[in-house]
Amino acid sequence: MTKKSSNRLPNRMVPYSEAFTQFIPEQWAPYPAQWREPNGAMAYTPARRETIMTKFPNDRLVIPAGGYHVRSNDCDFRFRPHSAFAHLTGLGEDFEPDAALVLENGEATLYFHGRVARTDPEFYSSAQYGEMWVGPRPSLDEMAHYTQLTVMDSAELAPRLASPLTCGGITRIIAGVDPRLDALVTALRGSNTEADHELTVALSELRLRKDEYEIEQMEAACAATLTGFEAVIAELPEAVRRGRGERWVEGVFGLHARHLGNALGYDTIAAGGDHACTLHWIRNDGDLKPSDLLLLDAGVEVDSLYTADITRTLPVGGRFSPAQRQVYDAVLEAQQAGINAARPGANFIDVHRAAVKVLATKLHEWGILPVSVEETLSSEGGQFRRWMVHGTSHHLGIDVHDCAQARQKHYRAGKLKPGMVITVEPGLYFKSTDLMVPEELRGIGVRIEDDILITDDEARVLSEAFPRDPEAVEAWISEVQSR
Repeated sequence: MTKKSSNRLPNRMVPYSEAFTQFIPEQWAPYPAQWREPNGAMAYTPARRETIMTKFPNDRLVIPAGGYHVRSNDCDFRFRPHSAFAHLTGLGEDFEPDAALVLENGEATLYFHGRVARTDPEFYSSAQYGEMWVGPRPSLDEMAHYTQLTVMDSAELAPRLASPLTCGGITRIIAGVDPRLDALVTALRGSNTEADHELTVALSELRLRKDEYEIEQMEAACAATLTGFEAVIAELPEAVRRGRGERWVEGVFGLHARHLGNALGYDTIAAGGDHACTLHWIRNDGDLKPSDLLLLDAGVEVDSLYTADITRTLPVGGRFSPAQRQVYDAVLEAQQAGINAARPGANFIDVHRAAVKVLATKLHEWGILPVSVEETLSSEGGQFRRWMVHGTSHHLGIDVHDCAQARQKHYRAGKLKPGMVITVEPGLYFKSTDLMVPEELRGIGVRIEDDILITDDEARVLSEAFPRDPEAVEAWISEVQSR
């Protein structure tokens, strides 16, 4: 998961002798052809780039891929390109640290550090780019063939940014992604945080509605995630037997995520028993018992970087208890109300309102809610949030919380439109220490989450292959474990 960085901790570097530097370039076979054909995204990236250039017709737009982030000392986290860079170039997986896309005058240029000759010291000495360390890199021509872009060496980027703009506009950059480029642009242009913010917002809003390719990738992410969930279900008895079963669940899902895709879309939540009442439980260090519920919130990020985001609450022993079933049924009813509300032209917030109205009604019927349903749903109320503190939906795509920089009027206060993909994920969380909750319900946490596509009519559930009804969930567990 880590990569050693160059130019760090020089005390660990062994000097290269003259004899070695003369010897290392000798007798290598020619590089094999690396002519990767353009992927499916690249049929859609020209229109995406044109849209953003039309919004800023006189400006130079700089979209960095970003670089490695230090994990510790000279070890880095696995590289993932900035989402806007991936969206506009079609480059997913780990393509390409320190690259940058420049859009100007209707043209797109990718600046990229290509392969060097084996006579170059980089071949053997660079832990970031050297073939000995990271494998053979594509040439500039090969990258141009793959991306269908004009590709230039990274060394040409600084002179390009220093050149005058022909249309009298300004340079805008997605700030905070590549500190070196931030410093260069600021030195050439001065600080202009407002202009940079406008670009960041526009690129985030560009992703609010998904094209056909993006929808296909999210369907693929859901399918891969289903495989991971079923692998976890098959391993539940072993997770119980081994102890620290949450870690076993996390590991099994992670194995399938990496095998079937690029990685995880986010840290897996594998929460057994009372841990399910901690919303972002990612420590995953607890035991699992047959009487527990397992709240599994996980998603595979496929090679294109699009991710699923699915939650199922599973009875570890295969059957819901009456108390667990009571809570599960309420959450399922709330989720269905949210899905039904997800129609084109509806307000984004309508999905949440529909779901929490069901939950508030249930809490009132059970004698838990100390006020009326009307009062708790009012702006002056909100008491129900003690047991459902989070929102019901967020946009989903190349980021698990996609389009996060979009303006409120287009997001939380916006309208649902065909092509948007959102989650619907209500829950009820009754902590074991909550004395307002009947004793039999304490320690039960349930969330049910699906990924839905807004269409011209009713929403389409992209994750429909995951059983939701409690009887279907029990049958699913039985069937998977009997294979």
